[in-house]
Amino acid sequence: MKLLYALLAAAILALGLLHMATTFRLSSSPVAKVWFFGAGMAITFGGILNFLNRRYGLGASGLRAACIGANVLMVCFAVVAGRVTGASAAEQAVMLSVLISALILSVVRSASIGPQTP
Repeated sequence: MKLLYALLAAAILALGLLHMATTFRLSSSPVAKVWFFGAGMAITFGGILNFLNRRYGLGASGLRAACIGANVLMVCFAVVAGRVTGASAAEQAVMLSVLISALILSVVRSASIGPQTP
């Protein structure tokens, strides 16, 4: 479970970086590019938050709650964004499967690494 959670966090991070990188290929207005890049940043920060939760979530309940809340919001955002932008079913399935899996693992305590004694 711990390894799967790390892989999902890495996948979210990679999707966010890919989202930001593709901003420069858009043929839309500068304002749309800023919002698209910002969405990529949010996805990237979600991946980072999942890495932090995996490592420190059992010892920091506030971090765990923030990660779960962020994952819920990212799933909702992905559903709305997929519908609004007309993403294909395959694109939506990939994004939602990664985000929903990360949400589930952020709730499951056994997916996190316990606090280490110094």
